[in-house]
Amino acid sequence: MKERKRLLTGVVIAGIVATAGCASIALKYKHNSSALWAIVSQKCIPGQLKNNDPAPCRQVDVHNGFVVLKDRNGPLQFLLLPTKKIVGIESPELLNPSTPNFFAEAWHSRHFMDERYGERIDDSAIALSINSPTGRTQNQLHIHISCLRPDIRQKLNALDASLTPRWQSLQLVGHDYQVRTVTRDEFKRTSPFIRLAAELPGAHEEMGKYSIAVAALADGRRALLVVKRNLLVLNRASAEELQDHSCQILHPRGAVKS
Repeated sequence: MKERKRLLTGVVIAGIVATAGCASIALKYKHNSSALWAIVSQKCIPGQLKNNDPAPCRQVDVHNGFVVLKDRNGPLQFLLLPTKKIVGIESPELLNPSTPNFFAEAWHSRHFMDERYGERIDDSAIALSINSPTGRTQNQLHIHISCLRPDIRQKLNALDASLTPRWQSLQLVGHDYQVRTVTRDEFKRTSPFIRLAAELPGAHEEMGKYSIAVAALADGRRALLVVKRNLLVLNRASAEELQDHSCQILHPRGAVKS
């Protein structure tokens, strides 16, 4: 009985510590959580509309509702953001079929990595991600377009034949992920946000607890990798952890230089 009580106490303490840690992170960045939206709304969009100049963004696509911006971290990392105010993965607009498929647009925008690198980057080296509210610092939806971690690439390669359209559990970087495959056409046709909300039990009501990553498989399929927040194990639901912004996968002996 005493051991059980000590165990329960430990779990409660761990939860408090995890919650406090996430709260401190949120407070640290709260004062600057609109920085990305300010760049998009005050610089990129007006510059494109008035002067046909999207700077500091690389692209402003008003018709399809997104911009592409070079991130300050990593030599090849870019961000795709909506041209309207959408806070993040928890935003109801993302479950509306009329909302642009931002993940598909982000994958199409990977050519900006090629241009900056100076040659074509194989799809196997690229990944997309969006973090949960506890795993991000900005309150404007942004999809990270960057390199995949080499160890995650190896893991997906090893499991390729066993990955199917059915969701299955997979341990990645110490966290429990749900993984399934989609064809390239399915990826373009249905937003991963909509698929997550419709297919994983309870996700529709708790989208803010999830984070999504996308990677390519050898046969052209896409792997959707979803992680749910679990503060008891210090999991803030940040699928960006599957990416490597130094892009070591392109140069195994050293990271790509800015």
